[in-house]
Amino acid sequence: MTARISSMTVPALHDEILGILTRANIPYAKGETLEIMIAAAHLRHTIELHERHAYVSDEDCEKALNMAKRRAKGEPLQYVLGHWFFMGREYKVGEGVLIPRDDTEVLVGEAITLARAFPSPSIVDLCSGSGIIAITLAKELHNATIYAVEKSEQAFRYLTENIALHQADVKAICADLADCVSEFEDGSLDMIVSNPPYIRTDELPTLQSEVQYEPRLALDGGADGCDLYRLIVDLWTRKLKKGGCIAFEIGEGQFETIRDLLSEYGYTDIVGTPDIQGTIRAVTARKR
Repeated sequence: MTARISSMTVPALHDEILGILTRANIPYAKGETLEIMIAAAHLRHTIELHERHAYVSDEDCEKALNMAKRRAKGEPLQYVLGHWFFMGREYKVGEGVLIPRDDTEVLVGEAITLARAFPSPSIVDLCSGSGIIAITLAKELHNATIYAVEKSEQAFRYLTENIALHQADVKAICADLADCVSEFEDGSLDMIVSNPPYIRTDELPTLQSEVQYEPRLALDGGADGCDLYRLIVDLWTRKLKKGGCIAFEIGEGQFETIRDLLSEYGYTDIVGTPDIQGTIRAVTARKR
C-alpha cells in the first residue's frame, strides 16, 4: 500500500516542494513553488496573509507534491498547472498543445490594428492550437467573424474548452488547413492570421527539455522552418479579398524568406515587426 501523505502547515509544504524543485535544478524554484501551491491548494489568500500556521489538507498536499514531482522530471510548469496566461486571459493547456508565449503578443497586436480597418472583418486563424489568437481577436474586435482551424484532436479539445471558458464567438474547425480550404469561398476573408510551426527540423533535438514535451506537430516547420508558410500562402491567398491582410508569427532569421514568398504571390505593404529584444517576430502584408 502507498503511504498516505499527512496534512502539513503551509511553510512545511512550501519547503517540501521547494526542496523537490531545487534538487532537480529548476531555475526559478521559489516562484514555481508558489505557483504549484496556489494551483493545487488554492493558497493565494493564505500565502498573501502569511498565515504560517494554517494547515493544508491531505488531499491538497498530495496533489501539490505530485505536481512538484512532475515538474522535477522536466514537464513544463504550464502543463503541470493546467493553465497559462496570455494578454491578461487564462487559458487551459496541457499535453498535446503548444504553450502560449509572450512572443505571440507581437502578432496579435499587429492583427488587431489591421483588422480594425475593416468594418466587419472575417478572419481565419490557422494552426490555432489553444486558441489564444482567435479568442483574443474575438474579444478585442467588434462585429468580427472568427474561424479557428486546428488539425490535432488533442489541441482541438483545448481550443474548444478555451472558447467556452471565454464565451468567445469563434467557430472552431478540426481539420488540416489543406483539407478545409475548400470550405471557404474565394475572396471571402479579410484576414488570415497564423502562428504555424516554424522550428527547423534539425533544431528540434537541441531545444530545451521543457519544449521537448510540446507536440512536434506544432513545432516542426521543415528543413528551413518555412514549410507551412509556403502552404498557407499557396492555398489560402485566393480566399482573401482584394486589400485583405495576412499576418504571421515567424522565427528568428526568417523575415527575408517570408518577405520574398509574399512578394512572389503579389502581396504589398510587407512589414516586419520586432519584439522587445529587436527580433522580427511578426510579418504582415496586404493582398494587391
